Order: sequence, then structure tokens, then C-alpha cells
Amino acid sequence: MIRTVESASHVSAPVLAAYRYCETVTGQQARNFAYGIRLLPTPKRRAMSALYAFSRRVDDIGDGDLADDVKVARLQETRALLARIREGGIEEDDTDPVAVALTHAADAFPIPLDGLDELIDGVEMDTRGETYETWDDLKVYCRCVAGAIGRLSLGVFGTEPGARGAERAAEYADTLGLALQLTNILRDVREDAQGGRTYLPADDLAKFGCAAGFERPTPPEGSDFAGLVHFEVRRARALFAEGYQLLPMLDRRSGACVAAMAGIYRRLLDRIARDPEAVLRGRVSLPGHEKAYVAVRGLSGLDTRQVTRHGAGRSVGRRV
Repeated sequence: MIRTVESASHVSAPVLAAYRYCETVTGQQARNFAYGIRLLPTPKRRAMSALYAFSRRVDDIGDGDLADDVKVARLQETRALLARIREGGIEEDDTDPVAVALTHAADAFPIPLDGLDELIDGVEMDTRGETYETWDDLKVYCRCVAGAIGRLSLGVFGTEPGARGAERAAEYADTLGLALQLTNILRDVREDAQGGRTYLPADDLAKFGCAAGFERPTPPEGSDFAGLVHFEVRRARALFAEGYQLLPMLDRRSGACVAAMAGIYRRLLDRIARDPEAVLRGRVSLPGHEKAYVAVRGLSGLDTRQVTRHGAGRSVGRRV
């Protein structure tokens, strides 16, 4: 069983300032993520914002305009900083607020910080311009950049004492991360293509006549683009259904947070399925009122009850 260790109620002024910085970064850069963690109690919300701020730093290195050799050097520096955090080498008065906040969070909760090393591994794959022949190949990348985040988050959430099947909680958190990442890949397929990146497996692209890529706002000539999107949507829905088995293992507010974040992406997936070519015309997103509905649904425990009642495979086609 994974236990959650709540921090003491008192947080020093330097640490509190570091957390506020991380929460600002999270609110500005990750609206969906920030929306979900608002449902958490303060210590968990702060810890999640620290995880996000560090992860954002890694992602920004990979997504920036620096030369690849400079990116590699910056990632190595970030890995060295992570080692200092892991070893307790960051003082409260350190000038790096993300390092201060993450050090405090890792002391308060059993966060498996090695997952951030995996994230760096995944971003290094991006800097090498790796492409993926099969879904099994892409899963390796997705587990680094998203599955690891699921496992890190579970360190903050913890599992309920006596939760049935809790020994598989990390597996389900990892799978939910894969579902979110595959949804991201579908949503950003044109943006990534314009940046010179292709994530969808080459054998899937070839199967549906889409090997020419997605740099234009219309599907490749003669392709079955809708067929490709629906194929990947089915894969993502199956991952969501398996990952949702995590929900009954969490306390109410942690479960609501996970249900809100995952629910937003499930609804994005539904929108993409209804109009596949929308992802070529621009970024698909949800209006605020839909996000609010998903949050209320999560807080109500409806998603958790559905998983408990019906199990994994029965909920694949349900809207969440």
C-alpha cells in the first residue's frame, strides 16, 4: 500500500514563496492540470504544482529554439539538479524556487523522483528526433513523458488503506498517463508536424494512407484520415478504461482531481472523434462550463462509482 504522509501545518516563508511561484507557473501554463488540482487539499495541491513546475522546465527545454547540443547540456544540468533534490542538497534559501518546493514536497510525500529522470529521458528522445514504427515503440516514449507523471502524482495522492487491488495502483496511474498523452498527440498532430515531429506510429500512418504527414489543414490526398483518428481514439479509450480502475483506490478529493483531469481529456477525445479534421484546422479545447461540469462530476464520485460497479471494459464507451 502507498501511504500519503501529510506535511506539518506550518510551512516556512521561503518554502511558501517557492510553492506560490510553482502555483503561478501551473496556473499560467497548464489550465487543465491547474483546474484538476484545485480540488486537492492544500498540501497535495502545492506538491502537485511543484511537480508540474519542474516538469514544465524540462518540457520547455525540449520545445525551445535552442540548438540540440545546448538542449542536451541543459537537460544534463536539470538531471544534476534533480540529483541534488533527491539527495537533500537544496536549502530553503536556495535561489531556485522550483527546487525548494520540490524538495519540500518530496520530504512530505513518498514521491518516486526517478520518474522525473524518465521524463528527461523522454525529452532527450525528442531532441534526437526519434520516430516510432509501432505502438509498442511509442508506448516507451509515452511512459517516459506521461506515465511517469502518473506514477509521480500517485506518490502525492496515496491510496486508501485497505483499497482492493492497490498493488496495481502504479500500473493504472501509468496507463492513465498513456491515455492522456495519446489524446495530446491526436490534438497536436498538426502543430507537431509543423515543428518537424511525428509521434503516431509509422505503421498506423501507412495503414491509413497518412505517411505524407500533417503540415496542411487538410488530410493527405487519398488518405483515410478519419479512419486513422478513430483507430487511435479507440486505443485511447481502452487505455482510459483500464486506467480508471485507479479511482476507487484514492481518497475522495484525490479521486476527484484525477477524474477531473482525465475527464477533460476524455471529452477532448470525444470532440476529436466527432470531427477528426478539426485537429488539422486548430487546437481542440473545452469551454469553461464543460470543465466545471467535469469537476462537479468528479467531486460527486460518480466516475468512481461507475468503475466500482461496472469494472474496466464496461466503461470504454462511456463519456466521462
